Formats: sequence, C-alpha cells, structure tokens
Amino acid sequence: MFLDTQPNAPLIGAPHGRQQLDTPALLIDLPAMRRNIERMAAFARSRGIGLRPHVKTHKSVEIARRQVAAGAIGVSCVTMGEAEVMVEGGIPGVLITSPAVTPSKIARLIKLAQRARPGDVMVVVDNSRNLADLAQAAGTLAHPLDVLVDYGAGYNRTGAATQAQVLELAALVAAEPRLRLRGLQSYAGNLQHIVERDRRSAAAAGLRETVAGIVAAAERQGLRFEIVTGAGTGTHDLDSQENAFTELQAGSYVFMDAEYTSVLASGGQPSPFEVSLYVQTAVVSTNAADWVTVDGGTKCFSTDSGVPLVARGADPAAGRYAFFGDEHGKLLLPADARPALGARVEFITPHCDPTVNLHDAYHVVDGDALVAIWPVDARGKR
Repeated sequence: MFLDTQPNAPLIGAPHGRQQLDTPALLIDLPAMRRNIERMAAFARSRGIGLRPHVKTHKSVEIARRQVAAGAIGVSCVTMGEAEVMVEGGIPGVLITSPAVTPSKIARLIKLAQRARPGDVMVVVDNSRNLADLAQAAGTLAHPLDVLVDYGAGYNRTGAATQAQVLELAALVAAEPRLRLRGLQSYAGNLQHIVERDRRSAAAAGLRETVAGIVAAAERQGLRFEIVTGAGTGTHDLDSQENAFTELQAGSYVFMDAEYTSVLASGGQPSPFEVSLYVQTAVVSTNAADWVTVDGGTKCFSTDSGVPLVARGADPAAGRYAFFGDEHGKLLLPADARPALGARVEFITPHCDPTVNLHDAYHVVDGDALVAIWPVDARGKR
C-alpha cells in the first residue's frame, strides 16, 4: 500500500533508476549507511559501552532494526509518537528521553508499557509532581513502570538542575512500588556541535566528572543507577571514556550532515562516519545569468544550520546554494559550470534530523540503482 503512493516505485530495480527519480527525493546511500551502522556498533563494543541510538534522526523502523541487528541494545525516542512506532515495529529497549507530563501523554505511555514486554519501555522524569502522576497511572500496569531521572547536564532543556535534585527524585522513585528506578540520563545537546575539538573535549570531560559525582553520591545513599545514558554523535568518542556513561544515545552518525561532518573532522582526522543522506533535486530553470534554480527549498531542507552543500551533479567547489522560496533553491555557479535544464543535483543536508521530517519516504540507492523505498514511519509523530 505504501509503495502504491510513491511515484518512484516503478524505478526500483530499473537500470539507472537513481537518475530518473521524480524530485525532490530524499536519498539513502545504502552501502555508506551500512558502514556507519557497523562502525558505531564496533566502536561501542570496543569501548565496552552500550549503544541506544536516537531514532529522532531517521524515524524509521527499518533502520532501527538494522541498528539493533548490528548490536544496539535498544533505541532512544524524543516523542511518544516515535516510541509508539518503534514498539509497534518490534524494536526492544525503547527509552523516551523527554518527560511525559500531560494527562494524554501519560495515558499513551501507560498503554505503550502495557503492550511492550516488561523493561522495554522506559521514561525520564525531572519533577516530583510528574513522578507522582506517573506512579498513580502506573497502578494499572502488571509491573512497575521503568523510570530514569533526567539531569539537565548544564543545558537544562529538561532535567533536574542540581545533584541534590537528582538524588531527591531518585529516592522518591526508589520508594515508590509502582515505579522502578533504572538509571540516570544526562544528555548535553549543547556540546554536540562545538566545532573546536579541544573545547568540546574539555566541556565533555567536565560533564563526565559531574555525572560520575552524581552516580557516586547516589551509591552512598543506597541508590543504584543501572543505566547512565547520554552523549551524542559529537561526543561519542569522548563520553565513552572513564566509565561515566554505560550507554550512548548517538543518532546522527547513521546519516551525517554538513554540520556534523565539520565537527567530527575538527580534530585533524577525517570523520569516522560517511555522509549517507542526500536530497536529489532537478534543475527547473536556467534562464538567469548567474544561477540555476532547483526544485528544493525550505520545505525540502532544514533551515536551522546553514545551507545545503553540493555533493554531485555540479562542481561542489564552485556551486553555492541559497534558499529561494518554499519549493526552490538558487544554485550559484560560473557560466561554464552550470548544469543543464532537467539535470539532477544532489545535496548534503545542513541538518539531517529536521530535514528527514520534511519527507515521507527514503529512496534507498546503491550506486546508480534504486533498490528500495522506505517510509519515514514516525514523521510528524508527537
């Protein structure tokens, strides 16, 4: 049924299908994505740390299955809708990394925990009132609801702001028979995109020291954090040091984008992960003297992290993209390097996560062949 709605479905397996796509089309380079999944899984194994990748990046049951098959212990989800899609898809070890606070979200959480195996749905908490609401709702479960205390990690988008608040919440969870204390979350999203390697390393080290102190203080009070989860693609190799964390929540490594490629290459070494996500566009106008117009604009690319970068179909060194409206982009190029009308130009996304959420489907390519089309299962799921 899904493929019946996809205009590019007849091109699956056709010769040179990649060059015939109806555009704009979100592409996955399948071999590159496989290598990224395998590299991060191998890295986690080598460090003796768990991997619970964030599905906010890809929102795909198929990709989550591949990550688990490679060794991931589960997945992390920001939204209840993402978690519902993953549980429905049979993905184990689902951690909801944002508090479920409103009555409707709590009701959905309890329903999800009823459907999943015990321990396969976990949620974070950062407020005693929310904790009480969760405990009351969990009375309908046949088993305690699994809870992690959320620490703000200096960023404080969510999370308890101090060690004392973390320990107070942990004690309340441990004392509540309808809840089960599983661990601590400490995710510092503000550290992931620090370009300077030395500065990012110093900031991550400071957070690890704080987290280790919280864990030690909890143990002195008889509170055990079985799970200490956090980190991201930008700090995965830093936060796997010194045993502060038991698992990583890295997500963007599976696709990479312009910003993360710059961040991970900032230490003088190439990024260990490859770009595997692209958007293919077509040149729809060549009448202007200084640019061509492509059919990918603000409804096709995220706009929060700069502009797309030319990957293929035009000279990456010479071509410069500029947003040109909802459905169009301006590709500035020298006159002698301009692609022809109808030519395909593929771009590296500025920020992979929100770009994915603008598309219904992935066009999975291997070389010049279109080999599959996968739905973005959790697109728009809140």
